[in-house]
Amino acid sequence: YQRRVHGGEQLFTSINLKQPELAAKITGMLLEMDNGEILNLLEEPKQLDSKVQEALEVLKRHPDELSAAVLTGDH
Repeated sequence: YQRRVHGGEQLFTSINLKQPELAAKITGMLLEMDNGEILNLLEEPKQLDSKVQEALEVLKRHPDELSAAVLTGDH
């Protein structure tokens, strides 16, 4: 559990640099992956960038989720 929390904090910090408005939402989406994949993203910035782009595409396809995140401050 501690490793996952620490990984989540590291993910958030990295994502927040590039997508501050959606960092929390994207971090939450990526934390649904297994620990091995999360650690890989933390070690490979290009893979993290790719996953962030995938998450942004999902949010674009489902704007209701994006709107809900913004409205609830869950972004």
